Amino acid sequence: MTTPKAIPHTQRALEELRALIFSGALPPGSDHLETELAARLDMSRTPVREAALILSSQGLLELRPRKGVRILPISATDMREIYDVLTELESLAAERAAEAQHPHSALATLTTATEDMENALTADDRLAWAKADDDFHRELVHLGGNARVAHIVAMMSDQVRRARAVTLFIRPTPSQSNADHRGVLNAIRDGDAQAARRIHRAHRQQARDMIVGLLEQHHLHMV
Repeated sequence: MTTPKAIPHTQRALEELRALIFSGALPPGSDHLETELAARLDMSRTPVREAALILSSQGLLELRPRKGVRILPISATDMREIYDVLTELESLAAERAAEAQHPHSALATLTTATEDMENALTADDRLAWAKADDDFHRELVHLGGNARVAHIVAMMSDQVRRARAVTLFIRPTPSQSNADHRGVLNAIRDGDAQAARRIHRAHRQQARDMIVGLLEQHHLHMV
């Protein structure tokens, strides 16, 4: 019997710190010493420090010399700017993915994510929907084939997830979002680069307006 490999300490620290930030257990604007976080995660300071460096590069926290880390808040204005960047980069990825004329077998992950989003909506399971949505956008960027785009999008995506986590259960039912994803998938299958770019761009712009609007409406100035 093969023994399952243990998750490296840095990876575990990264996953657990990210989960604590998204859940609000480490709230925006709060300060934490590395020793405190290490004790909370029941591990040494080294993997916590390494994980903090990664999260800092993703804009989730700020490293403060001799003061530990501060969980960075994100404002509605920040979200608007982040979405503007993601809209252009992901729309480019959708266009490139369609131009690449990938075989249908290479679109299996994108197809599964689309179906999972539709099934989650039928089951009224918004957490499952959010996970499938993440899977779709990550695979879309991968299919676009530009490593630099993928790096920038990955850096900003966690910040979007924080705002989405706050608004997930107060937003309208994401039926249009599912239709948009299906439209992008079909355009990529058909090799229609302009349609893929147009549909995805409109989709991201609508998501930006909806999330920023909810943050402002509910006075969630910092998330």
